[in-house]
Amino acid sequence: MSKASQPSVGLVGLGAMGLGMAQSLRRAGHAPHVFDLRREVAQDFARDGGQACDTLAALGARCDVVISVVVNAAQTESVLFGEDGVAAHMRPGSLFVMCSTVDPNWSVALEARLEKLGILYLDAPISGGAAKAASGQMTMMTAGTPAAYARAGGLLDAMAAKVYRLGDKAGAGSKVKVINQLLAGVHIAAAAEAMALGLREGVDPAALYEVITHSAGNSWMFENRMAHVLAGDYTPLSAVDIFVKDLGLVLDVARASKFPLPLSSTAHQMFMQASTAGFAREDDSAVIKIFPGITLP
Repeated sequence: MSKASQPSVGLVGLGAMGLGMAQSLRRAGHAPHVFDLRREVAQDFARDGGQACDTLAALGARCDVVISVVVNAAQTESVLFGEDGVAAHMRPGSLFVMCSTVDPNWSVALEARLEKLGILYLDAPISGGAAKAASGQMTMMTAGTPAAYARAGGLLDAMAAKVYRLGDKAGAGSKVKVINQLLAGVHIAAAAEAMALGLREGVDPAALYEVITHSAGNSWMFENRMAHVLAGDYTPLSAVDIFVKDLGLVLDVARASKFPLPLSSTAHQMFMQASTAGFAREDDSAVIKIFPGITLP
């Protein structure tokens, strides 16, 4: 696709994932319009290419594709329909790409609401963490109409190494993301429990980490998150409260169909305990701090 025929793209939310996604778009030859409530973050991004928008309305009016990378459904509602929201300013036939972790039923309803406004929609949650977002190596779990994919063109592939097309209508992407978050949350909680037991039993934590990461008990979350524990660094790349929210969504989805999730329920309680103990905004590996009688590195 020539530059002249490339869709103009805007991205809302320059957090841990959104900033990397915007950088990937710019690296692929796009000049993304960006908006963040922290105006200085958007302006810093635009110094190396792209354009910072002072309002959501301006971004919506200028872009053929708007990518929303905010925390949850409530923030997405605000991006679209709040005061100065983009929905009132997007042109018919433009595309809204929703990258948050949300209730799949809410995503299905959003597709119908946007269709009435003539706006195409992609249900497109993301996974992989900030580093993979910055390198264009993250995963997107997408679902939407053929027209929505056509409007997106090569934008999805510019941001992600894996773009899974899971259905021709909204919902499937969010369902798969919810299941991914079930596993992610349970794995972090289990990794913290294992490391905490090792500390309680007097095992050298660095040796334990070395052995487990080269043994059958390893997981990506153990290897990634327990490195934070060993470093004593709880700078939030993904905060405790993210998994309070996401595992809550997991349980809500299962509750609607009366499906039991005993491990998810326990992990959710662990993150809730960490949050109420004062670690809500620390890295999600801080769930290890709920265990009594251990001395952390």
